[in-house]
Amino acid sequence: MPFENPSYNLGDLLDMVATGEVQLPDFQRLWKWDDERIRSLLTTVTMGYPLGVMMTLETGGSGARFKPRPLTGAALDSDVEPEQLLMDGQQRMTSLYQALKSANPVETVDARKKKVQRWYYINIETAISPNGDHEEAILSVPADRIIRQDFGREVMLDLSTEEQECTRGYFPLRLVFDISATGRWMWKYATDDVRREQWTEFHKGVLENITKYQVPVIRLTKSTPKEAVCTVFEKVNTGGVPLNVFELLTATYAGDRKYFQANGYDFQLVEHWEKVLKELSEHRVFNGQTQSEQLASSDFLQTISLLSTYHRRRPHSGSDPFVTPVASCKRKDILDLPLEDYLQWAPKVIEAFHWTARFLTTQGIFSYRDLPYRTQVVPLVAIRTMLGTITDEHGALEKITRWYWCGVLGEQYSGALESRFPRDMEQVVAWVRGGKEPESVTAATFRAARLDTLFSRNSAAYKGVYALVLRQGCYDWTYSKDVIDTTIFEEHQIDLVRIFPAAWCDKNGVPAEQKNGIVNKTPLTQHTSRIIGTRSPSVYMRALERETGMPGNWLDDAVGTHLIDAADLRVADFRKFYTNRHRELVALIEGAMGRLTIPAETAPENASDYQEAE
Repeated sequence: MPFENPSYNLGDLLDMVATGEVQLPDFQRLWKWDDERIRSLLTTVTMGYPLGVMMTLETGGSGARFKPRPLTGAALDSDVEPEQLLMDGQQRMTSLYQALKSANPVETVDARKKKVQRWYYINIETAISPNGDHEEAILSVPADRIIRQDFGREVMLDLSTEEQECTRGYFPLRLVFDISATGRWMWKYATDDVRREQWTEFHKGVLENITKYQVPVIRLTKSTPKEAVCTVFEKVNTGGVPLNVFELLTATYAGDRKYFQANGYDFQLVEHWEKVLKELSEHRVFNGQTQSEQLASSDFLQTISLLSTYHRRRPHSGSDPFVTPVASCKRKDILDLPLEDYLQWAPKVIEAFHWTARFLTTQGIFSYRDLPYRTQVVPLVAIRTMLGTITDEHGALEKITRWYWCGVLGEQYSGALESRFPRDMEQVVAWVRGGKEPESVTAATFRAARLDTLFSRNSAAYKGVYALVLRQGCYDWTYSKDVIDTTIFEEHQIDLVRIFPAAWCDKNGVPAEQKNGIVNKTPLTQHTSRIIGTRSPSVYMRALERETGMPGNWLDDAVGTHLIDAADLRVADFRKFYTNRHRELVALIEGAMGRLTIPAETAPENASDYQEAE
């Protein structure tokens, strides 16, 4: 199969996207990168690191012919014919085009999958600092270029004018390929000798990384047959998985000569991890039905890295965890993890994972599928390892529990985790030992209107509300001998069931977001679900009485344990039911977080703002 492998200047490649010389084959999936991944990609380019090979197909040949469409954000006339079709690299190229070339804010989603518009900036001082974190240098800001907090009442950073950008030293990356605009911006920024020197260093060490960036491309020639194109496309989109940090560390430890000389054999990380996984698989919360629903090796390694780096650096640091945590679990930290540190901490971390599984069970989380954030397990295990049996004391456990639910319901564990892990570990430990509240607790908020937008397990808050209903103690409506616990959950196949069935809601004009939302769902057995079926609540309540032989008031009591007023079901009054249960769930959330929620009228939410609603 004939192909060429030229390298293109990034600016030239983006120009080709803008003019339509490079487009997509129509069968490509839609662009969908989130804000965090875009920031990471921009970090890669600004540092001059490789972003990987892209693949294109020449058009106009006698071989494969596909209908073209422009990359998202490129405004083209419908009759523009491309010279090349982008077969691999759509997500990267679209992200770069929108962030660096388009005159419009990037339309993406945040960590909660909420649709947002973002401009991207780079902080000059951080970018040129030898000790600066280049990932932290990249900043995304809302469409109006103002970062606010306290529900919009307090301005944290205003970049809404060029003067403000220059004063605060944030260069807008949308200008990077516009020489004249960059020049004008520079003259406003470089107002003294210090700033002129900074600009020179920034231009040479950062901007030139972007403007001179070369993108390697595999270009399939126009004679490539369609069968070959389809095969290549399938391979580049499903195969070629790169080595992960676990595999790299495995290779490192296997060659540790000091360990071999002391013990007479090589330490095999893979074998050790398999034993750990087998031991922890007794907990359903760490062992789902598929391989993807299991504890990840990265979770284990990140936990050990947090502990190892903390105890190695802390004696020489003395830093305040509310200013600069000393622990770290970035990829580099894990790859630098000494084998002796791994062997020292692994047994303690395994014990802490057992404790964490028991803790999660007490919180109404009985399976991996219903775990709100797998990622939050890492700092939770690290906290247990640091504090030991102190976590079992009432006061300590109360604080850890509150921190956990602030993370879940505040939806804090979706992005920027490598900085959150050490901060939460150190601040929660300090809090338990008598210090002040962690930032993740003081900053946590839950908007009451968010309940109206929780539809599926894609949301941690959705699974969190589900768990809280189980935690506070609820009975099934046919098997009502005991409160639903792990045994009943497994043996009777508990799952979320619509209280007002979908068919009834459709027939009675209930809005889709209320029909499908968590307010209209509750955990019940499959047997109860079958009795409910598509019936009106007023009908199935009588059917449940006949099926179970329970007196009506007993059934009403069982229904009440789900924070539902049975009277609303007996007359099938959806509006009254929804209002009452919404209020009860808000109170349940406030109790778990230890703080008041934001009223719906103060901070409204719209279901269409969240990607999970699509």
